[in-house]
Amino acid sequence: MASELVKKTQSITTAKDMRESTHLIMKPYANWEEYLTPAPLSIAVLGELVFLSSNNEFSINKNPPKDGYKYIKYPESFRACLMQVCNSGWGAFNEAHKSMDQIRLHASTVPDHMKTTKKILLQGSDEVIQAHLPDQLRNIQAIADDCVELAIAAEKKFEDVINIIQELLEACVNAKSCYGEELNEIKKKLEQAKLRKQLAQEADELSMKMMKSVEKQLGEAHESYKKAMDSLPSGWEMIGMDFVAGITERITGLLNGATSVATKPINLMCDGARKVKGTYDNIRGKDDAANDIDIINIYSKSGEILQTIKILGQYIKEKDIDWKELYDQKEKEPKTKFASGQLERIQSSLESLPDCKPKTNALSICEKGINICQQLAECAPTGQCSREKTQEIICNWKELIKSARAFDSKSKSVTKSPSMTPKPPMMYKQENNSERSGKKSAGKRATENARFRIEQTRAQLDKTRETYEKCVENMEKNQKELTDILVTMRNCQIKEIDFNTTIEMLVKGMDAMGKVKEQWKKLVRFFQMVSNIVKTSMSKTLNNFLTTSEKTQKLSYNSKLFSKDLLYNQAFQASNIASLVHMISETYTDVSNKYLMDRVSSLGKLMAMDKSKPEFEQERLQLQKGCDEAQKGILQLVIKNKKDFERSADARLKKIEGELLAILPAAAPEETKAIKEAVQAGFTEEEEDA
Repeated sequence: MASELVKKTQSITTAKDMRESTHLIMKPYANWEEYLTPAPLSIAVLGELVFLSSNNEFSINKNPPKDGYKYIKYPESFRACLMQVCNSGWGAFNEAHKSMDQIRLHASTVPDHMKTTKKILLQGSDEVIQAHLPDQLRNIQAIADDCVELAIAAEKKFEDVINIIQELLEACVNAKSCYGEELNEIKKKLEQAKLRKQLAQEADELSMKMMKSVEKQLGEAHESYKKAMDSLPSGWEMIGMDFVAGITERITGLLNGATSVATKPINLMCDGARKVKGTYDNIRGKDDAANDIDIINIYSKSGEILQTIKILGQYIKEKDIDWKELYDQKEKEPKTKFASGQLERIQSSLESLPDCKPKTNALSICEKGINICQQLAECAPTGQCSREKTQEIICNWKELIKSARAFDSKSKSVTKSPSMTPKPPMMYKQENNSERSGKKSAGKRATENARFRIEQTRAQLDKTRETYEKCVENMEKNQKELTDILVTMRNCQIKEIDFNTTIEMLVKGMDAMGKVKEQWKKLVRFFQMVSNIVKTSMSKTLNNFLTTSEKTQKLSYNSKLFSKDLLYNQAFQASNIASLVHMISETYTDVSNKYLMDRVSSLGKLMAMDKSKPEFEQERLQLQKGCDEAQKGILQLVIKNKKDFERSADARLKKIEGELLAILPAAAPEETKAIKEAVQAGFTEEEEDA
């Protein structure tokens, strides 16, 4: 049963399946429709500014900064400043299209490098791996570095537009006494813009710290493996393999967590400076204690904690405890010593992290597990234990496994890690080669785990659906606000358009461009992450592999094979991120070709035309019509993608259930209920890490 379940799980968690799972889980967080939808409106705003510039001519240079203007070229002419904004916007959208198309082509080549990497790892000798693996990893890193440059170039173009608009608005505020306009709202918007810049810097720093944390955790993973295997009781090879799976799951969780940090949205559409500041403080941590990195580090240990708690379960039956199996007669010590030691090690590693709710939960689970180990150890030598004491231990363990499963479910929710994952290739190969005869508990463990993962997958996809739904609703709300301003503008006669109306358009343009810039910033972080993962693989994991001796290993799955699996996991995650970016870049390029570039070209033509000629108004109306059609086309794409997402989520769950439920024996109602409650507790609890 255990072998069959593992094979079935492996068959539904291929590289293609895992890429699709990552796309599904990350869809609400790497949702480019949210950016693509306002893109035609951003172009329309620039078109209206060209129109407005024909009616507003005055100097904003009455009160210039001491050091002069950094971005505005023509402060004597407000009309020229508006044209500078439009020209920069046109250049930004042009650069974005070219960069994204190149990123799409680059990202499409990563899977081939990943296939070669896997082949070298699985079939190559130490010498072959040492000679050829670095080249494949460097190829992936070179692609990532090229894409970083392309993304930064596009991001900078949009940042230039924002800088020009900000400086123009500041100049208008300084000229307030000259023109007598009430510009308090502009001051608030500028304050928001500065705080958004702080947020972006915080996010950049957080992303880099996250990758440094991953490098440190990789070193600790090797140490954890060594300590666990040194203390593993004889005959526990299968249990040891299960526990090591928890360690590799920690790295997978960390890498997925790092991806979630890169996609975490910064709220750019705030109603006031106070709200933005609140968001800023929230991201930093309410008391500057635990941040995203600490939270992810804590939750990444959920796999090890759960696997350790499950070890105790092999001795605990429904109404009794297998005392005979629990005590090692040869070593004259209880077999709970291993589980207790691992929980103490995890507990110790948590102590250095800042205090927060996830840490408290993790420490509580470890503490309760250690207490149960001590209670079992007291009675194990004689096998004598009162009925009341036995029932208390069994009851405590059932509550503990429920808590551990809830914590693991919460971990999947926070790190955005797929619930159903394959065994790493070398571990899977070794397990298939190992004898499982006489291991009845292996089948029971595998069955319980399969049921838990199915329920976890169901809850995770439900949560993702709910989040995606909210993202689409939020996008539609922001869309309506921008459209309302544009409609108001278009309904104005040229003589009715005053200075304040123009300023309002500039503010909206700044907001729209800010959203665009944030998306490009995310792409930069994505590729920096891929590059850092590869660097870490070569500097840390590959070095550990080459310097590790195979001597004195208790398991056939030794340190070298463990290092191979870590190398594979890192390369796979880098490939997964590249696949995610390929999906994003393909969507952007397709939409840009269909809906954006013709409008951008029309904007360029409009800027070059004589505003006094009738052809100007004709071109302006054509641009308006084109932008409206593009907006409707993209909204239809959003609806189509949402339906595709729902179909894919349903198909994924159906595939998992169809493959696994068919071979699983019927479960007791109490067990099913306990699993559902644990999973729901993890996915519905309010996230304290914002």
